Amino acid sequence: MNINHENSSDLPENMERAVDSLQDKFETAHAKEENAVAIVKDAVKDRIPFNTPTASVKDNQATAYELKSRLNWGEPGLTIVDARDRNSFAECSIQGAINMPVETLSDTAQSSLQTKRDIYVYGEDNAKTATAAATLRQAGFAHVAELIGGVETWKTIGGSVEGKNTDMTPGADAYNVIARLKEFAEERAKERQLHK
Repeated sequence: MNINHENSSDLPENMERAVDSLQDKFETAHAKEENAVAIVKDAVKDRIPFNTPTASVKDNQATAYELKSRLNWGEPGLTIVDARDRNSFAECSIQGAINMPVETLSDTAQSSLQTKRDIYVYGEDNAKTATAAATLRQAGFAHVAELIGGVETWKTIGGSVEGKNTDMTPGADAYNVIARLKEFAEERAKERQLHK
């Protein structure tokens, strides 16, 4: 807050001192507020047991743990593409994935996805996943990650799935924030072990 002193000669001297005093108090309070916000940010950052996931695809491949961490933190701007046939997709798929069979993948993706969008793709196996990812990259998509292990690895780590052959019942700790944070920390530890 800046107080204009252009017409300060018109103000009585004691009012001018009062205005200066108020300005000093305001600046002091503002500095204290900024300091308190910085302290709180540091305290919160130190209490989270792991780093938040990166909000963009940086590598050509991603683990199920990386994708799950990003989803659990509510990271926006990503699409999961299931490049398997429609029957396999209907049986069991990663929750929220969209089905774009590899045979029509290029045309379907170009007509429905933005080229700068982060895309995680999986197929029947890692080789078919790599083929689907290459198809997307050739079609002009800049941020494509092959989901290693596909839907089977996703199920192994307890990722949410949907389809005819899935159990949609949430686990006992599904709505317990503390239990979820502990689970995320354990997942990050497993992920670090995979990268060693």
